[in-house]
Amino acid sequence: MAEKYVDEKLLNKIKKWKEGDPPIKTYKRSSTIIEDLVGHTISVHNGKDFISVYVRPEMIGHKLGEFAPTRKFIKHGGQKEAVVG
Repeated sequence: MAEKYVDEKLLNKIKKWKEGDPPIKTYKRSSTIIEDLVGHTISVHNGKDFISVYVRPEMIGHKLGEFAPTRKFIKHGGQKEAVVG
């Protein structure tokens, strides 16, 4: 089984976090979600903004970056609607 990477600074912030503090901000999209992160809101940087991610138990084992998309889908081309008038 592959080793799981969790940033030490992120773990230290989680341990020091108290109820009512603002969400923890991180740039470490490659960090794996572990049990200690469940129930916390973490702001993950997507390259432009910080996306708030609430960590649930079913997210354990996934990476933080999976929940903060880096690209914005606008729409595919096609026929434009005809203006009635």
